[in-house]
Amino acid sequence: MTQEALSAFFGWLTVLHIGLLTLSALLLMLMHDWAAGLHARLFGLAPADVSLTFYRWLGTYKILIFATALGPWLALQLI
Repeated sequence: MTQEALSAFFGWLTVLHIGLLTLSALLLMLMHDWAAGLHARLFGLAPADVSLTFYRWLGTYKILIFATALGPWLALQLI
C-alpha cells in the first residue's frame, strides 16, 4: 500500500470519527435529560452517574480518535 493511499485512508477515518463524535456530543447536549433518564432506568443508575458516564465516554472516544486516526495521519503527513 502506498503512502498516499494510507494517508487518504487515515484522513477519511479521522473525518468520519470526528463527525461521529460531534454528532454524539450534539445529540447528548440536545437530548440529555431524555437519554440520561432512559439509561438510568435501563441500568438502575442515578441520572448524575449516567451523565458522568456520557462525558467520560466522549472523552475516551476523543483520545482514541487522536491515537488511532489523527496521529497516524499526522505522522504520514510529516514523512
